[in-house]
Amino acid sequence: MSSQTNSPTSAAPLDLSKWRKVPMILMIVGGIGAVAGFFVDQHQFGFSWLLAFMFFLSLCLGGLGLTILHHLFDASWSVPVRRIYEHLAFLLPVMAVLFLPIAYLAPKMYPWMQLVKEHTPDHSIKEKFPLFTIPSFYIVAMICFAVWAFLSYKLRYWSLKQDQTGSVECTRKMRRFSAVGVFLFAVTLTLAAIMWMKALQHEWFSTMYGVWYFAGSMWITIFTVYSITALLKRQGPLREVATEKTFYYIGSLMFAFTVFYAYITFFQYFIIWNANMPEETFWYLARENGTWFQIGILIIFGHFFIPFLTLLRIDIKLSWIMIPLGVWAWLMHFVDISFNIMPVKHPQGFVVHWMDLACLAFIGGVLATVFLKYLNAHPIIPQKDPRFAEAMDIYVGDQYVEAATARGIDPKHGGNK
Repeated sequence: MSSQTNSPTSAAPLDLSKWRKVPMILMIVGGIGAVAGFFVDQHQFGFSWLLAFMFFLSLCLGGLGLTILHHLFDASWSVPVRRIYEHLAFLLPVMAVLFLPIAYLAPKMYPWMQLVKEHTPDHSIKEKFPLFTIPSFYIVAMICFAVWAFLSYKLRYWSLKQDQTGSVECTRKMRRFSAVGVFLFAVTLTLAAIMWMKALQHEWFSTMYGVWYFAGSMWITIFTVYSITALLKRQGPLREVATEKTFYYIGSLMFAFTVFYAYITFFQYFIIWNANMPEETFWYLARENGTWFQIGILIIFGHFFIPFLTLLRIDIKLSWIMIPLGVWAWLMHFVDISFNIMPVKHPQGFVVHWMDLACLAFIGGVLATVFLKYLNAHPIIPQKDPRFAEAMDIYVGDQYVEAATARGIDPKHGGNK
């Protein structure tokens, strides 16, 4: 990558000393704004906090999803960036604490809870029993965070253990947890998307909604991983291990999930609109009011066509253009999450409220602080991963196999037999 004159990593290292306090500043300023918003207007604060929470939750879940997929496919190219996945995933226990304002304000935010409290007859709620009950809302939240914390902890624990021992047992453990975890991940992510976002308009239903949130989560996380990897390579920690192949494959994943996201989003709309059933189409009709229609058009072009057409070229995946494209992806993901949440609060059109910015700043500052702490506390790359040589395009010949076998080391999987 360093040979590319237009590469985002080919320039001299940056002076980041003046940026070290940014997460703390975001926490302080955002925290003050969030606290003020809570006392000024709890209803608006609840929606602003939910918007910021679901935005950053998608980033953490994307890290867990990429970690699981890395082990399931026994990938080699992603070994140099695997630790970034793991640290992003291990932010999920922090997200459990940040869920508390939503848990407290849920009865004021979700209309179906008020209907349940008042024992108002509602066919949609009745048909979704027992999921749409107040106890189930909190039970589902506890289950989701327990599963995410367990998976992220175990995968990172055995990864760090592998750094110390190099034992093949560590690799096997991570693969086994991933094999079970992929099903738990799919179910809990879907429940979270349904209970915390789709339930804002409980009459509506979509069997694709969980997949939509998964696609968006993976999409934004891949762009984020590319930017973090490029920065770490430019600064030095990944200079020798993040190769052109690494960036090319991350870019290819960006392209794949750009198409996958567009496929899921379009066919969710197409199937519902083609059926023309009022109990389903009302969700889209509400998003044609005011400026929400223009936001829908922006998502079509900004979330799909711009990244799709940009990523078609192979050389673009190795160029400086990927960094501004990553910033654009964050903006489009924020708009997309707003499109799904905020029409309930602002039916007249898209609004960026000051509480939205405060909540985004606070949660982003907290997560950035914890992520940097993880990054500095552990080796930046897996130290004894059996696929590391392959990731570096280093051929392990027959002489090494014979020597490793003689020393009691499994040459295929790494570590002791």
